[in-house]
Amino acid sequence: MSLILCIETGTDVCSAALAKNGKMISLRESSGSNDHARNIGVYVDEMLNENDIKPSELDAVAIGKGPGSYTGLRIGVSFAKGICYALGIPLIAVDSLEALTRCAVEDYELGLFDAENWDNALLCPMIDARRMEVYEEIFDTRMTRVAEVDAKVIDEDSFAELLADGKEFFIFGSGAAKCVDVLKGNVKKIDVLPSARGLCATAQQRLDEGQTEDIAYFEPFYLKDFVVTKSKKNLLDVGGRKTK
Repeated sequence: MSLILCIETGTDVCSAALAKNGKMISLRESSGSNDHARNIGVYVDEMLNENDIKPSELDAVAIGKGPGSYTGLRIGVSFAKGICYALGIPLIAVDSLEALTRCAVEDYELGLFDAENWDNALLCPMIDARRMEVYEEIFDTRMTRVAEVDAKVIDEDSFAELLADGKEFFIFGSGAAKCVDVLKGNVKKIDVLPSARGLCATAQQRLDEGQTEDIAYFEPFYLKDFVVTKSKKNLLDVGGRKTK
């Protein structure tokens, strides 16, 4: 039996799940808040207490590695590393877009949305970047990767080759809403957001196969470099003079 703590903090959703043998047994999450640093520890503590599990009983920690928010990813990875160091357990990294896609597949299997021809449909998870840009990846409904992760500026010609044959093209995640009216073709937006529940099955598989990370050197997958913008405000130095 394996107990894995799963953490996803790469967007405005802060999410933590407990998984036993690849199946989720507990979940805590919130959206629309930037208080991940405070919430993630509270969520983990609540789940462990609720299930009468001691931290020492955990076998591994799984983290959504990105792409996503620079700050959110740093918070999740730092928290996960801290637990792994303290308990001497392995760290598992899962592609956040893959995990988001697994959430969509599970929702379909639960009957939460319909499809005309699910077996031939394509799934495109989208994490909001800036303006009309999203981090995206494409899978089929068997979780086979069709197109690699990319940072794409969306316009009416995006995915034109994949949309040409009329297959259902499901988009979801924090970047989907701004794209649904721009894309041309059989595009359908579904309400699926990033969640730690999407890590559970993959995390167990990777633990079984020994696919774990070097805790000391592991870094999130940002996809793009973090850009610091210079403030346009005039600042005063200690002598009261304006600085450039």
